[in-house]
Amino acid sequence: MFALLAFAICSCKNNFEQVKQLNQFDALPVGEADTIRVVYTDSAQTLAILTAPKNLDYTNQSFPYSEFPTGVEVVFYDENNKETFVKADYGIFYKRTSLVDLRGNVQITTPEGADLRTSQLYWDVDREWVFTQENFNFKNKDYDIAARVLDASRSFDKITTGPLIGSVAVEEEL
Repeated sequence: MFALLAFAICSCKNNFEQVKQLNQFDALPVGEADTIRVVYTDSAQTLAILTAPKNLDYTNQSFPYSEFPTGVEVVFYDENNKETFVKADYGIFYKRTSLVDLRGNVQITTPEGADLRTSQLYWDVDREWVFTQENFNFKNKDYDIAARVLDASRSFDKITTGPLIGSVAVEEEL
């Protein structure tokens, strides 16, 4: 009889946990969109165009975010209408901190010919700064760098790296 009572109590507890999980509406996105295209403008000038196959909007969370689970592409336009392309297999934007986390085949290409590739990259939108702790490859007219750890301005005019994986040609000014 005791074993039957213990089994019944355990069974109820398991069902209760399942019911609790089903009722967690706050873990669900407030919005879901397929094939999105968002144009960011200021004073009638296009600043960026974001496209993604899917967007999940979690701005209903205590730490709001927007997720792009199947990839994201962004084209940024500078004051001369030159384009910088950003592409990743996955992206998430944390609204409160203005931090973007890009993962999987991350690639950035600038109009000056700079090309960055890595498996993960963080972008601080407010500071216009990118960084990663992962291996990356960066090429432009002056550099061809393979390293681990990157800390750079969005325009790549200021770059700090960790240990180099390859070699870098450096010219000294006399």
